[in-house]
Amino acid sequence: MGLYINKTLLQSYIVKFDGNQLVLARAMGLSLSRLNAKINETKGAEFKQSEIIFMRDRYHLTDHEVCNIFFAKTVS
Repeated sequence: MGLYINKTLLQSYIVKFDGNQLVLARAMGLSLSRLNAKINETKGAEFKQSEIIFMRDRYHLTDHEVCNIFFAKTVS
């Protein structure tokens, strides 16, 4: 069993804090399409540790929340 991003949970934080993915993408210095690729884990795209830390700090996530989002055991 692999690890996956809990897309639903991540997107709920994006909407709550940023309103939409474009705002987050710009804050991270990414294109919207690149952020979407990372969220959907397409073509080998994945979040770097520094990007996870950025979102942890931006959204005031606990370590438990970070694990639930970025290290989920099932696909959302």
